[in-house]
Amino acid sequence: MTTPTTATTATTPTATATTATPTATPRSVSDPAPRPYESYVYAYPHKTAYRRLPDRPALRDLWSGEATDALSLYLHIPFCEVRCGFCNLFTRIGAPEGLTGAYLDAMERQARAVRGALGGPVRFAAAAFGGGTPTFLTAAELSRLCDIAEDAAGADLRAVPLSVEASPSTATADRLAVLAERGTTRLSLGVQSFVDAEARSAVRPQRRADVEAALGRIRDAGIPVLNVDLIYGIDGQTETTWRHSLEAALAWRPEELYLYPLYVRPLTGLGRRTADLPDPLSDRAWDEQRLRLYRYGRDLLLDAGYEQVSMRMFRQPGIPSSSAEDYACQTDGMVGLGCGARSYTSQVHYSFDYAVDMREIRTIVDDYVARPETDFAHAEYGRWMDADEARRRHLVQSLLQAEGMETAAYEARFGTGPWDDFAPELTAFRAAGWLAEDGAAAGRLRLGPEGLAHSDAVGPALFSPAVRAAMTAYERK
Repeated sequence: MTTPTTATTATTPTATATTATPTATPRSVSDPAPRPYESYVYAYPHKTAYRRLPDRPALRDLWSGEATDALSLYLHIPFCEVRCGFCNLFTRIGAPEGLTGAYLDAMERQARAVRGALGGPVRFAAAAFGGGTPTFLTAAELSRLCDIAEDAAGADLRAVPLSVEASPSTATADRLAVLAERGTTRLSLGVQSFVDAEARSAVRPQRRADVEAALGRIRDAGIPVLNVDLIYGIDGQTETTWRHSLEAALAWRPEELYLYPLYVRPLTGLGRRTADLPDPLSDRAWDEQRLRLYRYGRDLLLDAGYEQVSMRMFRQPGIPSSSAEDYACQTDGMVGLGCGARSYTSQVHYSFDYAVDMREIRTIVDDYVARPETDFAHAEYGRWMDADEARRRHLVQSLLQAEGMETAAYEARFGTGPWDDFAPELTAFRAAGWLAEDGAAAGRLRLGPEGLAHSDAVGPALFSPAVRAAMTAYERK
């Protein structure tokens, strides 16, 4: 149940349901005592800053003149067998008979409309299936999903790095066989905890035995890269139980591990549970617990020989990135299919309407399924990106990666340097001890170890006032 997060030279790596949308409106860097867990920034701007686009611009016009030689393709499946207590992704629980088939029918219509709008020639450098839970679909439906992706890309999926998200209960042998045969290079499994009591506390109904069985099936399927998602900050979790989950995951030698801090958000199961309790967002002790567990997990994985790619992502050395090396999310476009997928060009980011409330999600899914092909040739919700927003996005998408940002590339693109454009923010980061002081000598702007630990404060501090205001308005409506 993961969705892609961003990488400097790769498609947005998959980001799980644990942290997919902001907890609260990000505060500016001038606010006193920024908290380490403001919000998880996996894309900028977030969809809560999108608004209905006047006149429904034609996709053909939006993509006219755009570089289409290294695009990313993302297919969104908005179905899960259950909704975890921490999840506020755009997904619904279950599907009435016939809905998944009708949804794939709509995706086919959308793919035809989008492919026509893109024109040609078009090349896709990376692809991902996210959600929701793509493996909620049956094996036959997954095969059809791959067909839709190939038709949209105009290429065999085996020629494109493909990342797919799964849950333990849906990672069945027949589904995995389809994914392996169609060229899946990365399978991301949302485990969150190997401790049954912690899984229950996070309102995630699963048993460790079932998780272990799913991991065995994934290894048997021969998919090259296995990613395991784990969460820290669960109620009752200690360093001992956290180590237990980390060591249980390491026993499978996953090529990648993602460590996510737990967030409690409105309209989620955990959010409803804590509605009558003190606001966890003001709980500094919880912040300290999560920071302590993060550092513990980080150090354990580094000692185990993993390399840190970002605050969340750790990878075995020598393992190639599961995404195309020639795709850069800062400059290359993305094409999304499905009602929860975003797309972006250099000038506009767009999607369909967004919601967290289950009734609203069902309405949006039903609307998507009923649309004729002509409707998919237009963008309805989104946000135009001016030069300032483009600079912010480039910096956010780069700085939150351990390798940081090449300053010369930024200057070549924008004609100014990051310190010219973001002196107050960068000065505050330096004062907090978050910037790596050796980065400048290497021509890079990088976060140091504590900067990476505070990535969820760094990213929001770089949001524009306009985006921050739009997110606030969305949350209060």
